[in-house]
Amino acid sequence: MISTAIDGETVSVRLNEVEAYGGRDDPASHAFRSRTQRNRPMFGPPGMLYVYRSYGIHWCMNFVTGAEGEPQAVLLRGGEVVAGVGTAVQRRGRPDHLADGPGRLAQALGVTGAASGSMLGEGLVRIERLAASVPTHEVTPRIGISAAADRPWRFVLRNG
Repeated sequence: MISTAIDGETVSVRLNEVEAYGGRDDPASHAFRSRTQRNRPMFGPPGMLYVYRSYGIHWCMNFVTGAEGEPQAVLLRGGEVVAGVGTAVQRRGRPDHLADGPGRLAQALGVTGAASGSMLGEGLVRIERLAASVPTHEVTPRIGISAAADRPWRFVLRNG
């Protein structure tokens, strides 16, 4: 579960879809060609947030998974709002499709580029493991990209 607390309003989302990016050996990764000001957080320590604009419109949130200097990250693609639904509805401007896509997820949580470079648990964004049964998941090729789309690095929760 991932949560934010902004101005006394907490929103929590149970993640159900993520996608991995391999860094310098992954042509779909923002870090494939070189280190830039935009992707600098991807080269940080594990747990650092990398937040970027997609199509100049939507904020998308990743957390770094590789060792410092190894730009590997996981894109948080979607989830189900389990706390703070009213706040998520207000942020999204609608009562449906609150967090079922990377841009919608960031918007529901109130995450913007200002969070990029912060650490999970130390800033705006917290992540915690839920004590529950082992969920069933499906592994699929990544979506929404053209390069290396065939890599089976998308993980979708099917129950749990």
